[in-house]
Amino acid sequence: MTNDREPKTAETPRQHAAQGNRVAATEAMRSAVEQLTELLGRQPESVSSLKPTEEGWQARVEVVEVERIPETTSVMASYDVVLDPAGQLLAYERGRRYTRAQTDRDDR
Repeated sequence: MTNDREPKTAETPRQHAAQGNRVAATEAMRSAVEQLTELLGRQPESVSSLKPTEEGWQARVEVVEVERIPETTSVMASYDVVLDPAGQLLAYERGRRYTRAQTDRDDR
């Protein structure tokens, strides 16, 4: 028997997803960064895209692969990350590599 005065326990992201819901976008983004950091041993610079999918979440995360001086010559990489609805990393793949100063072109 419970009453209204007992504290409610917080759901974990996995419990939340198991009930048919997905974690919020901010939690998915945080999760992608944390898990990729653990796997690569490098702190990502930014999440450049995040979108919900039928399987969970898909994110693109930018990482400094080679630090150089000046910083504009550092080598960056875009990683495509796939998360389940609970925010757990299922897969990742390194996409393109580029220098920090390089900008996108329309003819990709």
